[in-house]
Amino acid sequence: MDLTPETLLEQAAARTGLDDFGAPSFREGLDRLVDGLAREAHLNAVGEAMAPEVLLGYLTSRLEVTDWHRRHPEMGAADVTPPVVMIGMGRTGTTILHDLLGQDPANRVPRTWEVDRPCPPPEAATHDDDPRIAEVQAQLEVLDQIHPEFQAMHPTGARLAQECIRITGSAFASLIFLSQFRLPSYFDWLTHEADLAPAYRWHRRFLQLLQWHDPGERWILKSGAHLWSLPALVAEYPDARFIQTHRDPLRVVASLSSLFATVRETGSDDVSIAQVAGDWTAPILEALDLAVTAREDGTVPDGRVLDIQYATFVADPIATVRELYARWDLELSPDVERRMRAFLDEHGQHQHGVHRYAFADTGQSAGELRERTRRYCEYFDVSEEPLA
Repeated sequence: MDLTPETLLEQAAARTGLDDFGAPSFREGLDRLVDGLAREAHLNAVGEAMAPEVLLGYLTSRLEVTDWHRRHPEMGAADVTPPVVMIGMGRTGTTILHDLLGQDPANRVPRTWEVDRPCPPPEAATHDDDPRIAEVQAQLEVLDQIHPEFQAMHPTGARLAQECIRITGSAFASLIFLSQFRLPSYFDWLTHEADLAPAYRWHRRFLQLLQWHDPGERWILKSGAHLWSLPALVAEYPDARFIQTHRDPLRVVASLSSLFATVRETGSDDVSIAQVAGDWTAPILEALDLAVTAREDGTVPDGRVLDIQYATFVADPIATVRELYARWDLELSPDVERRMRAFLDEHGQHQHGVHRYAFADTGQSAGELRERTRRYCEYFDVSEEPLA
């Protein structure tokens, strides 16, 4: 891929007519991404066309969000009410729980359309019929045509809740790029070397823009990626409350590997589930260990976190929601519960088919991984599941 960071910056500036990218902390991540895409990602022709557009999309958002803050400093002066942050690893029920909580008007979740197209800032009066909703939905439906099986793996929709990694994408310190492309050097830098404080400062500024004219009583946020950076997250949001979902780590590894292999196949012909598992297994296990350490050392205080077992949640999602609301003295009105049940009826598990995957496809040793995840499973009382 014959592309440089400077070229991308120039193109983003030309598209927007803006040239202030804000704090320069994003440059190291951008430089590493461009290098990894050229040397490690094994892009095919589609990938070579797609990768620059992905990066340009995040650069464009960065320019526009920075410009809105410059012109409206009162936006950045507004507080972000201490959020509820879901920090369960992917494939543990976080997506459906995030969307369920988003059915409560008091809960402000970042919607896919507004994360993809944040500027101009969303307005409460047009939150349900903003023209960007249809535009983003049309783009998602094109992707559905390319990978029709993806909806069974991870439902998408312009109105559905979106993860924090899509927000920190425009800080260029985000796991979002690692789901799309094979970037082992960037992965190692992000999880072991990067200073993630600037990414969380950017995250706050993004939320300030989204809530400026469309606030809620509290933010409900979500990403398993937070497990790698809990100290930076807590430093930015010291009064945050947490939800951590738990599931057999071997099922998590198998499911994530299948999901990311499907995503990566668009941009590279050199993809397999075993390859993805080889990239992701050690970091996932490290993140689970970091979750235990964060409890033991008080980074995440026990009094501000609710642990949810995947099997319990899947068996009765509404009962889990009731427990969550009771834990934090929130009101779950009959009308909101009806909204949640209606959402489950329309978007429940397997609504779009069944995501079939097998641990054997990962090429990993089940016995070895059981031993390596013993600390996590014993600390959080996580049960083993049958391996397909």
